[in-house]
Amino acid sequence: MTHRPSLKEVMLQYNLLPKKSLGQNFLLDENITHKVAAAAGDLKGRRVIEIGPGPGGLTRAILDLGASEVIAIEMDKNCISALKSLSDERLTIIHQDALKTDFAQLLCSDKPTKIIANLPYNIGTELLFKWLPLIDKIESLTLMFQKEVVDRIVAVPSTKDYGRLSIMVQWLATAKKAFDLPPHLFTPPPKVTSSVVHIVSKGHPLTVEFGRMESLVKQAFSMRRKMLKSTLKGIDPNIFTITKIDPTRRAETLSVQEFIALALALNNPATTL
Repeated sequence: MTHRPSLKEVMLQYNLLPKKSLGQNFLLDENITHKVAAAAGDLKGRRVIEIGPGPGGLTRAILDLGASEVIAIEMDKNCISALKSLSDERLTIIHQDALKTDFAQLLCSDKPTKIIANLPYNIGTELLFKWLPLIDKIESLTLMFQKEVVDRIVAVPSTKDYGRLSIMVQWLATAKKAFDLPPHLFTPPPKVTSSVVHIVSKGHPLTVEFGRMESLVKQAFSMRRKMLKSTLKGIDPNIFTITKIDPTRRAETLSVQEFIALALALNNPATTL
């Protein structure tokens, strides 16, 4: 078996240093990268999209766990050579900014596709909102964010972390925190704890247009401490009668199902839900 150089050897060979401008914090401990990849479930025969692989620590783990195809999207040209050195025919490297990637096109495949990524914190939430409308084409997303973001994704009503992110994810998927990762595991260590979240599509067709739901939720939480009748001012007040939701409640007390009911009523105010 050909010796595979360690990640530290690869970083030295290709003079790789994490770039602050790209939000890079490399995860070099192979036990941890395998733990992250394993949190995505069985990878055998799966197609995996990875964002920001850097020197390829997580990429190696995904390949080791049996993925049939890995598409790695990397913006840093210095990391491309390091990834190519893996010399694995299952690996396709796309040198591109993930925010400019056409994921709808990339997800046009009959193969079950998972997304696994140690996301740069500065673009993580934005990428998640690009993927949510496409979630029926994604088997699961196993993503690393700063802990505060994961806490918001999995939050329940009437808690301080519950808000737009909780509702938009839980509307379309189930989300579970897998584990936390302390700063010292990364190079360089970030100033915050990281967490891995596993998100699985509910497989429901959209009954409400994604943008409409997002707009409603954003407006409802625009003034967190205010009542719905204030934050949703300008919206037909009949929707509160139709949905039997008290307009004096605050957005943070509404369940995901109640937000769906409001969005459906806005779609068709004449319909009793």
